[in-house]
Amino acid sequence: MEYKIDATGKRLGRIASQAALLLTGKNKVDFQRHILPKSQVTIENASKMFLDPKKFSAKMYKRFSGYPGGLKYITTEKIISKKGYGEILRIAIKRMVPSNRLRDKIMKNLTVKE
Repeated sequence: MEYKIDATGKRLGRIASQAALLLTGKNKVDFQRHILPKSQVTIENASKMFLDPKKFSAKMYKRFSGYPGGLKYITTEKIISKKGYGEILRIAIKRMVPSNRLRDKIMKNLTVKE
């Protein structure tokens, strides 16, 4: 199945939770946690979604390289300027999808269009 989500005027969390639900296949009757669902999700107009202005500089995303002193912080504003609004959506959806062996395969079924 192929699903399209229009992000115009919607909040980031609402879009991400809806996309995560569709990507994991929990909306289907024959849902099984260990089987990869055949669902493609396309999110359109990602740059027109509603982001709270306070979160541009306050929200911090972190990643860890595994080495001592390797914890890096980056703000929402920098992510948008470097990679666009689609990257913030991808990060939010990736964190909502279960972290198991299927997560990378599930994320390949996501397409975000600015």
